[in-house]
Amino acid sequence: MSTLRALAKAQALAAGVAQPVATVRHLHLSPRPLVLVPLAMAGEANAPLAVLAGTAPDDARLLIVPQPRNRDQRFGFAAELAGIVLPYLDSFRGGSEAVPVDRGRDVRYRYVDAPQLLVPNPAGVTFLRLLGRSTRFRRPDGEYPVHPSVPLLGRWLTFFAERAEHPGSSALLAMTEALTLHWATGQSAVEDLHLPAVLGWLDPPPGLDGAQAAARAEDPSICPPAGPATDPDFDNQVLAPAVAAYDEAPDDAARLAAYAELERVLRGQLAPTWELMWRGVGLLAALPPGARVEGRWAGDRDAFTAHAEHVDSGGGPQPRRDGAVAAAVRLHRLERALTSYAVQRAYDDPLVMAEHRLTGEAFVGEVTLADPKRVDDSGKRPVLRPRVQVVTAEPVAVPVGATLYSPARPAQKAKVVFVTPGGDGKTEVVLELSGGMGRGLSAPPGTVPEVGERLCLTTLSDAYLPAGAFPAPEETPWTHGGPPTYAPGPDPEPGAPPSDGDPVEAWA
Repeated sequence: MSTLRALAKAQALAAGVAQPVATVRHLHLSPRPLVLVPLAMAGEANAPLAVLAGTAPDDARLLIVPQPRNRDQRFGFAAELAGIVLPYLDSFRGGSEAVPVDRGRDVRYRYVDAPQLLVPNPAGVTFLRLLGRSTRFRRPDGEYPVHPSVPLLGRWLTFFAERAEHPGSSALLAMTEALTLHWATGQSAVEDLHLPAVLGWLDPPPGLDGAQAAARAEDPSICPPAGPATDPDFDNQVLAPAVAAYDEAPDDAARLAAYAELERVLRGQLAPTWELMWRGVGLLAALPPGARVEGRWAGDRDAFTAHAEHVDSGGGPQPRRDGAVAAAVRLHRLERALTSYAVQRAYDDPLVMAEHRLTGEAFVGEVTLADPKRVDDSGKRPVLRPRVQVVTAEPVAVPVGATLYSPARPAQKAKVVFVTPGGDGKTEVVLELSGGMGRGLSAPPGTVPEVGERLCLTTLSDAYLPAGAFPAPEETPWTHGGPPTYAPGPDPEPGAPPSDGDPVEAWA
């Protein structure tokens, strides 16, 4: 936790209401997201119990599994969920746009928009990941067939779960993480995983402060858990008798009545969280998007387009485990994305940049001198190298020769020439500028900071990060297991023990 966020949490506790830690929205918010509020049965390995799904507050559809231990009902539930998710995904495949590549010498195409899934908390993301893993290898034929939409649903859920691990992606969002990215509550990080408590701090009811509202939200009789876990009292006193009544129904009429009762009690558990999800959407929508959010969403649209093309071309499902090379490439890609995401957030948001100012990675000062016409003729040909002097009252932890960047002119580099501490607690920093000023010997207006301009300078760079070099999968060295081999085996018998120690395999 950064010093600034710790201070904001202390202020939230003192004020009784959450404090902003961002001035802009750092994620994309679709005008038509698909909200999924799942429930899982306690004591079973990712056994789906119910889900409330829809794309609008008044468009909630409830799916339930009356007996979560029944394998056929589980896959029937997956087929029903596919009937909601897959048409939603297909609705974004209508229009494409051309994207120049290879410096404009060629073009590629991607969809103009992409779907977005919203779940209440990180446990909801895990639920979808495990549901995708347990369904994407199923087959619509053979000894234990499933509906053809089930493996396709599994592949798409796996895609969204993998995108959720990608820093800066907005394809699959946990509402608690999205809210706490922009506001600091007066409670612990573990308590921030509870959506009703988080919204209690952000938007407390009249007459209550954030702490009181959060404590009230932890009462399951007032605010049921936001899923996928259920409350033990609800399991023992309400759910178990309702499931038993369904199992022991003597005839069809009694079974229909028991099914209707299950729908009623499960809707009662999910409806409060459904309303909280859309309250959270409204709070996020009120924030203006950051300047670089659209660029990151373009990456999500690229990924959506690529996976759709892979599915359409008959490509296989994602493997259970990555090979050594694939795992290294994936880790490298995530690390690059994390670095870029941190820099972009700081460039977009002065509150985020303030965290870096506290650590010495950035400082803000006023331009007191500027020489925009300075030319360096010491090389083979003269080049434009303006110099500016910045005076700051903040500590300057960068050495002479370091390269700094400004969010106001991200394409420009500022090399530190002199650092002169002053007697009044201020420091004079002389910078030599390069880049972002064209190719001539005179700088266009606005490209060189002017005297009196307040300038933020940082060691953080938003420049392109080149990818690393990795061997081909078939060249994996023996020290890392050798070339990967994957041969999917037959479907296991119903109820067979997990084949590789994974409880998800018990789904089969």
